[in-house]
Amino acid sequence: MEKTLLRDFSKYVSLNILGMIGVSFYILADTFYIAKALGATGIAALNFAIPVFSVIHGIGLMIGIGGAARFGILKSRNKHKEAEAVFVGALKLGTLAGLLFAALGLFGSRALSSVLGADAVTLPLTHAYMTTIMVFASCFILNNTVLAFVRNDNNPRLAMLAMLGGSVSNVILDYIFLFPFKMGMFGAAFATSLAPIISLGILSIHFARKKSWPAILKHKLTRPAIKDILNLGSSTFVMEVSSAVVLTTFNLLILGLEGNKGVAAYGIVANIAFVAVAIFTGLGQGVQPLISKYYGLKDRKTVRRVNRYALLTAGFIAALIYLGTFFNSEGLIGLFNNENDPVILKLADSGMKIYFLGFFFVGINIVTAMILSATEKARAAFVLSILRGLAVIVPMAILLSSLWGMTGIWSAFVLSEMIVAGFALYLANATEKGAVAYGSTD
Repeated sequence: MEKTLLRDFSKYVSLNILGMIGVSFYILADTFYIAKALGATGIAALNFAIPVFSVIHGIGLMIGIGGAARFGILKSRNKHKEAEAVFVGALKLGTLAGLLFAALGLFGSRALSSVLGADAVTLPLTHAYMTTIMVFASCFILNNTVLAFVRNDNNPRLAMLAMLGGSVSNVILDYIFLFPFKMGMFGAAFATSLAPIISLGILSIHFARKKSWPAILKHKLTRPAIKDILNLGSSTFVMEVSSAVVLTTFNLLILGLEGNKGVAAYGIVANIAFVAVAIFTGLGQGVQPLISKYYGLKDRKTVRRVNRYALLTAGFIAALIYLGTFFNSEGLIGLFNNENDPVILKLADSGMKIYFLGFFFVGINIVTAMILSATEKARAAFVLSILRGLAVIVPMAILLSSLWGMTGIWSAFVLSEMIVAGFALYLANATEKGAVAYGSTD
């Protein structure tokens, strides 16, 4: 049993981490090529638009993780028709959300760009990127949704291939649209928007053998189904939206302290950090199907064992990430500092060495929130997400930046994640007397 569990854990986690690294390259590739084509102004403009991408990504994860958690529990109990209904409901909900974003993008993205901090210099670039991403919101949301269900339908390998396929296409198309075609910021956004379409095409292989689609698609989107999906996925959504709020808060604070060069430096740090967060998200998404399965079977001992594996893995990954960025910070920054600006280099280098200390706590927080959601502890997961995303870091950033400037802003992330990790330990052990997490006894 132990060897089988370790094998399943390794398979699901490794495939999902690889896939999420691929997804994170959507923005990282944009940052790299935009830096080459448009310089520091382009990076700053992109950083003002990323919060909108985070919200769209968060809605897709909320519907996907929330629906897939219920799907996995129902499947483990042999309730296949109910599981199909959840899947169809998630698809319809994701499509509706995407259409609303598209409408907002067409008619309100310029005003939204200004609200998020874009000035006269960066506004045209931010507006072009944001509008394109919002018009294609349905593709991003449905991709995240279908990925989660395919993963929970015992096909993590295809999910990983789909994520990597979309990411590789994004890297290639980014180069083609920005350089040979010289399509500017629109080209970068368009390349990113085509990636989830390619990913969905790969995922369609999973459903090609199913002959009962007409009957499956007749399931209606009901209010209880919507409530259930959103309830179980709310913590994931809050984390993603919170990252958008934090990014906007940091952008505005740094804009006041260091101007657009400061925002560009933060953009470099934030985009490299986005890859690190994606790794921990992949870890959490990898354990979610296993947790949902054994929770549905009422096997709490195995649930706790999977959780221990996840936490040990998170600690190991955090150490690798910090050591890798600490000793290679200037090289990483140089990839995006195309103009070799010494101000950007200095700000980003000192920032990265402080900021990335927070990842020793990020793993605990993300994994715990995922596990709480997978075991129907939606309220506890939601509280943890609120604490991590809004309640602690925003006031901390405002306070510390007024005391220590840029050093205070970088430190706010570390201290906030550390405080929230303490609450994560408390919430996990308090929920069902620790039956779900951290190896506590019933």
